[in-house]
Formats: sequence, C-alpha cells, structure tokens
Amino acid sequence: MAGAAAEKTPQEAVAAYKRMLAAIIERRPSGTRQRLARALAKNRSFVSQITNPAYATPVPASHLGQIFEICHFSAAERQEFTRLYGLAHPKKMLAHAPRATAAVHLPDLGDGERNRKLHGLVSAFVRDIARLIEDERDKEGRR
Repeated sequence: MAGAAAEKTPQEAVAAYKRMLAAIIERRPSGTRQRLARALAKNRSFVSQITNPAYATPVPASHLGQIFEICHFSAAERQEFTRLYGLAHPKKMLAHAPRATAAVHLPDLGDGERNRKLHGLVSAFVRDIARLIEDERDKEGRR
C-alpha cells in the first residue's frame, strides 16, 4: 500500500484511505465492524460510511486512535493510513497532531458481555474527557 500512486486530490486521498480501512477490517475477525461501532459510540451504518470510498463522509480525526487500536493496524499500515489521511485532511491532522497514548488494563470480569460493557464505559469516559479538553482549547482559541 505504501507504493500506491500519489493521490492528486483530497477526494482521491479520502477514497484511498477508506479503501485501506475497508481492506484492513475485512482481514480482521468477524464482529470487528460491530466492535468498532460500539467503541466509537456509533451505528454500524456509520462504520459502513467511513469505509466506503463512494461516500464523502470523512473519518473524524478524533476516532483515528480507536480505529488503529480496534482494527490492530500494523506500524506500516498506520503510517500509510496517516499519510493518506494527511493528504485528504491536512488541517485536521494539524489539529490532532501526536498525542500521548496510555494503556488501561481492565480486569477480566469473567463474562464477555460484561467485559465489553466495561471496555465501552471506560472508552466513552476517556473520549468525553478528551472532548471536554478540546472544547476548552477551542474556546480559548476564539478569545
């Protein structure tokens, strides 16, 4: 994928990163789309839109980290996807430049459904905190 022809327009870059995301998800176990939708607090139709090159719906930059994690992107895949995403949305990439990453180790509750709920709750909590911080930064930038 790194050897792909250079995209000339942002629309071509959007289509390229969406094709890449769709291909990666297709190589993952059954249920990956549903896990991704749940982690992003979206419907499966949203995942379909962000993986279909025919739709103009962009992948929100704030979701990239979760997409990389849930879909288990390799370092090379992450680099190529980020390159394509940067071509398609250069301003979004600047706004979501490198962030600190932390792993949270959750206990095994002994039940898959309970584990998924706990993961979803903790993920939503962290996303809400990040949005709150971003909203505050945006407000400060407008002053």
